[in-house]
Amino acid sequence: MKTVAITLLACALAVSASGQLVLSGNEAKIDLASGTAVVLPDAPPDSLSILDFSTFPPKVTHLDNVRNSVIGPPSNIAITPDERLALVASSTLPDPGNPGQWIPDNVIHVLDLTAEPPAIIGHIQTDPQPSGMSIARDGSFALVANRAAGTVSMLSIDGKNVAVSQTVNVCEPEDQVSDVAISPDGAMAVASVNAGGYLAVLTIENGRLALTGRKFSVCGLPYRCVISPDGALALTAGSGQGFPDEDTLTVVDLKSDPPRTVDYVPIGSGPESFEISPDGRLVAAVLMEGSNLAKDDPRHEEHGKLTVLARRGNTFEVVQTLPTGPIPEGVAFSPDGKYLIVQCHPIRQLWLYRVDGEKVADTGERISVPAMPSSLRAAEKP
Repeated sequence: MKTVAITLLACALAVSASGQLVLSGNEAKIDLASGTAVVLPDAPPDSLSILDFSTFPPKVTHLDNVRNSVIGPPSNIAITPDERLALVASSTLPDPGNPGQWIPDNVIHVLDLTAEPPAIIGHIQTDPQPSGMSIARDGSFALVANRAAGTVSMLSIDGKNVAVSQTVNVCEPEDQVSDVAISPDGAMAVASVNAGGYLAVLTIENGRLALTGRKFSVCGLPYRCVISPDGALALTAGSGQGFPDEDTLTVVDLKSDPPRTVDYVPIGSGPESFEISPDGRLVAAVLMEGSNLAKDDPRHEEHGKLTVLARRGNTFEVVQTLPTGPIPEGVAFSPDGKYLIVQCHPIRQLWLYRVDGEKVADTGERISVPAMPSSLRAAEKP
């Protein structure tokens, strides 16, 4: 496969490895504003935006021609803890034999964040439709959920060399494993089996990945999943029958004997993504709330919703809800936890919020991106 050309669209800003980096994948080829996923003919290339929160407003660099996808959880980007590499999954492609439709892709881009400008230095081929990804806290490996294959792949990371080292069957392809999260000690992982309706548990020992057969109960169809920074809780959020029904955050206590699901916390309708703060005290969830429905649908709403939850022992409670932009896709805390970023898909904007204790406040800052923002990830510090 040819190396993807990189074009610097914004100012020529060097991205420092000691920065506070957040990456936004911006897809141009699939639009959600009509109420369904529509493949746009003759779309321009997808892009990537790099935000450095070492200052505020953050410094922004846009890179052209970095294929990514809105189909799948917005966690199909991951950054190594030292902020030197990023992995960007190309989950889908337009179907050349069926205009207006898409097919699974099987490529992960390796992006060198220390280059000036940052540049793609390699490609990894995985099973079909690589989607949600996580990188271990020590930066030695990553896991990726291959949604159309029902598998999870382990990627070894050695400096700037990234390669598939193992692939494990997790479920039948139609059950759609969509995301995967690694525990802070690197010894286990959970994977959200979307259509199957459960979290699968995997172990990691001596560099080998294994499926345990243990499944955690969840509410709704799980999509994004995370493990808290202290390794105590696994979280996922699942959609049910759609707006205006209430959906929930599922909380799994990983330290109980045996580990088990302990709570379901109502958060709103249509959770697309959520993220936990670097200190583990807050969860921010973005919800469609009817903004993803067609404008002629009587349930259509102009705004999505941002729900903030605070840690209470081995669960979380809602402490704030506020409107956000339409069709919010990804949400992320800056690596220092001082800011919150929300992607607003159809208006091609990132909305920035300031974190103040257990609440957030809209700063009024808006960052325009070259295409429809679809995936979002911050660097996780070791």
